[in-house]
Amino acid sequence: MSFLLPDAADADSPLKPDELQVLRAQYEKEGEYVGVQTKFNYAWGLIKSSGRGEQQEGVRLLSDIFRNAPERRRECLYYLALGNYKLGNYAEAKRYNELLLDHEPANMQATSLRGLIEDKVAKEGLMGVAIISGVAITAGIVGGLLFKGAKRR
Repeated sequence: MSFLLPDAADADSPLKPDELQVLRAQYEKEGEYVGVQTKFNYAWGLIKSSGRGEQQEGVRLLSDIFRNAPERRRECLYYLALGNYKLGNYAEAKRYNELLLDHEPANMQATSLRGLIEDKVAKEGLMGVAIISGVAITAGIVGGLLFKGAKRR
């Protein structure tokens, strides 16, 4: 069974506060007997949020669904990948996305998300190298100045 998932860009357009509140109210109304669909809908809304805490809560809820509702795992994989991507947890995002691609190699949304994850990892890797290089250069300059100062004495 294959159904269309929204692409990663969809996750960058948060729901309006009143739309998210409708999902939250339904989730809270069902309490400890919350249905899987209600929990999933609320988690989806939280993932789309621009607030880090809400995104983390969405990932937590999706992780719970993934563990406890095997019939929803496929859907959860994509949103867990997307949520972790938005949180900057690129290794986790990649892991979930690759699991989905293992089952659905032609999934365009997961393929697109793979590209986004790889771009972020590459960009952050280059930034890390630049920071480390900058620190090394600064340490070299400071060390050289200290060495020159010690020679003068």
